[in-house]
Amino acid sequence: MIGSPEEGKRSPIRGAGPDFLCIGAHKAGTTWLYQQLDSHPDFWMPPVKELHYFDQLSRVQRTAQPRCRDERDRRFLERLESLSAEPGIDLENYGRLFKPKGSLLSGDISPNYSTLTNKVIQQVVGYFRNLKVIFLARDPVERLWSHLSMEVHYRQIEPFDVTNIDEVNRNLLRRGMLLRSYPSAVVARWKRYVVPEQFRVYFFDDLQKNPAELRRSILRFLGADPDKPGSRLSADYNSWTSMEKLPLTNKVRSHLARFFKKELKTCAARLGGPARDWPARYGF
Repeated sequence: MIGSPEEGKRSPIRGAGPDFLCIGAHKAGTTWLYQQLDSHPDFWMPPVKELHYFDQLSRVQRTAQPRCRDERDRRFLERLESLSAEPGIDLENYGRLFKPKGSLLSGDISPNYSTLTNKVIQQVVGYFRNLKVIFLARDPVERLWSHLSMEVHYRQIEPFDVTNIDEVNRNLLRRGMLLRSYPSAVVARWKRYVVPEQFRVYFFDDLQKNPAELRRSILRFLGADPDKPGSRLSADYNSWTSMEKLPLTNKVRSHLARFFKKELKTCAARLGGPARDWPARYGF
């Protein structure tokens, strides 16, 4: 179980375990990333996008049936179900989940990992020494509104008056939402434990502007061949782009911008890249 100091020091079975984690952010392109890697010949990706192991022991209600196209998928799903029945995190058997990858690359794309505690991060990173970590960052105002739109769309929350500041705040100030809304804090927390050459921040802005180049950059970082075409998808394919967002009035947009003013400026200073332009979008 996690929490044992000895377990954090042990080395995983050779070849077992994920090659990488994508720790979020929610509504920042993680579905696109899973689809791109799943279609690339250098990867074998798990048959479910989000394992939720380190935050929920994989005990989640899934809205769609998991992929089950071959024996590797079936074995993975059986082992995941068995693992989720255990009372706590078992890093060794979590690592064994990825044995079906063989010589290919594989990883766990679970945006909820952006909310993990320092203790869990330290144990996971300490156990899987070669683990690479990716964080997809997005403007906090845009990310929040996209997240709320998704929750209303899938009836995870009740529809609300999107023009009413009090109702917007009621949804914004939920603890779970706030934990996911400060990318600078997420990056800082993970960087305490992941060595710099194994951690990368990418940006939703680049997914919107040049998905092919973003795909190439991520593939190079993960050790895959960026010149190999995906077997099924183009780089600009994203199955989530058609979801309708809640209407965002100028009044609410300005309110959210003021709420996140400090974070927007912190991201510009600490994350760099496209984040440098985020404050100017709101006149800061």
